[in-house]
Amino acid sequence: MIQKARNKIQLSNPGKILIVKPSSLGDIVHSLPLLNSLRTCYPVAEIHWVVAKGFEGLLAGHPMINKLWIIKKDSWTKLNRAKETIDEIRSLFSALKKEGYDLVVDLQGLLRSGIITSATGAAVRVGFKEAREGSRFFYTHKVEGGKGIHAVDRYLKIAEFLGCDTSNIVFPLPLHQVPAIRNELPSHDYAVIVPGARWSTKRWLPGQFGKLASLLPLRSIIVGSRGDTHIADEIVALSDNKALSLAGKTNLQELIETVKGAKFMISNDSGPMHIAAALGISVYSIFGPTDPLRTGPYGKGHTIIRGDVSCAPCFKKKCDTMECMKNISAERVLEIINLSFF
Repeated sequence: MIQKARNKIQLSNPGKILIVKPSSLGDIVHSLPLLNSLRTCYPVAEIHWVVAKGFEGLLAGHPMINKLWIIKKDSWTKLNRAKETIDEIRSLFSALKKEGYDLVVDLQGLLRSGIITSATGAAVRVGFKEAREGSRFFYTHKVEGGKGIHAVDRYLKIAEFLGCDTSNIVFPLPLHQVPAIRNELPSHDYAVIVPGARWSTKRWLPGQFGKLASLLPLRSIIVGSRGDTHIADEIVALSDNKALSLAGKTNLQELIETVKGAKFMISNDSGPMHIAAALGISVYSIFGPTDPLRTGPYGKGHTIIRGDVSCAPCFKKKCDTMECMKNISAERVLEIINLSFF
């Protein structure tokens, strides 16, 4: 049963809820307060989540999630896997339909996620009015997310629309004991450095990261994907042996464990930055082409560092000059850290 009120609906004891948010790392972290709100609002409902392969480690074993649906979305676009992809999608759609969801929330807002949402056949399918690639046409209810608003607050607008309380913003990260990674970490205080980012324009110069690591009064641990190992190695070489690289050596649970033990983090606009913010670790975030109001570390106790340029944020994935990043020196970042932390 659906009770309607102005700008919101209230479902009467939904038995099953599906969240469609396959990727990416930071976006999934941003979705966790909505998960917490839904779980609080509907304590006996089963909550399922559609997540892309590679990100399931962030949600595996989560006490608020009853089932994960892991999709191989990155391989769905490969022509040599067309038959396997068709079979996988058919099987997925059939299985989702059989679940009998009462409510589906699409936080991804793309054609693929819209089709998945529609395939469930749920009576209530909620997404954003601004959803791209025509995905909004697959929803029964559309919520205005707005622009110039942080992703966390935007997602929580859907929880508000569903009549849930959003006054207590909590990031329920599933914390696993990962003893093995502790053996790789210093026994004393350390900082975490995140030199990678999905866009090359969001990456501060490795030379500056290396210089900063050499100047910091504590050890630095570098984290990232396998693709970041060459950057990490360059930073280690410039750090006067004060940095250790774990880039490409941790899974998501080990990454969380590493970040959890840090005194603070220095990061580009990246997924691990949001994990740190969710864990309450202070972040010194270096921003160039993106907008920290929308994708910066959420909450208090974080510092945004930007270059003094008029063109940022430009949201460009390619740039010939990258003045916004080159304008930031290691000495300036160190001064900011010293003023606020030491």
